[in-house]
Amino acid sequence: MELHFEKMLKYAPYFEKGMFYTIVLSAFSVAIGFALALVVALIRLSKPGKSTFSKVVNKAMHIITGLYIEVVRGTPLLVQVMIVNLVVFHPDLIPKPKFTIFGTITGELFVPALVAISLNSGAYVAEIVRAGIQGVDYGQTEACRSLGMTKFQNMRYIVLPQAIKNILPAIANEFVTIIKESSVCSVIGVQELMKSAQMVQGASFMPAEPLLVAAGLYLCMTIPTSKIIAYFERRMRRGDQR
Repeated sequence: MELHFEKMLKYAPYFEKGMFYTIVLSAFSVAIGFALALVVALIRLSKPGKSTFSKVVNKAMHIITGLYIEVVRGTPLLVQVMIVNLVVFHPDLIPKPKFTIFGTITGELFVPALVAISLNSGAYVAEIVRAGIQGVDYGQTEACRSLGMTKFQNMRYIVLPQAIKNILPAIANEFVTIIKESSVCSVIGVQELMKSAQMVQGASFMPAEPLLVAAGLYLCMTIPTSKIIAYFERRMRRGDQR
């Protein structure tokens, strides 16, 4: 089988746009997913108050967040993207927003993809965050209470900084994972890297070369990111050495 990669040069703008779209979608998804995961993790770790109403609300929130995690982790991302695009953002329910960012990214396709991937990422990262918080020595919480600090102050100034430091490599790895998983958004027309490769296939009538170029570009995004993550992991471990 003879390959003609030189013919892919004239389609470089397609791949450039696809890479840019993939990076923007992944970065926003990780940020929103982490914020959602933090809220979900704190809810699942929360303790009810003494009143009956507080106990009922706490129990309900635990059930809702637990169900959210189980449903998202138990279904394929492809299905989630299609449900969000066709069901959640239905004209009769939530109209798709019409705006453009960075001159090329349209909200009608970007927002459904962003919501779906963020919800998916949040469900996985929530358990990582919860484990990170639980990994902080409980003796530090008791020390904070003895100093008169509130629960909020303890969580904000003592527990969360240590937990985030411990889970930062996992969060960074989630970015690498989302870069790859964003390819499923091509099924709803989002022009990320995989969709760009499909467009080049149709325009060039060459089935193999666009896919191989896309694979190489994914590696160009994920390998440096992984190396940077490994570097910061080593730096953090060095700081913890005594």
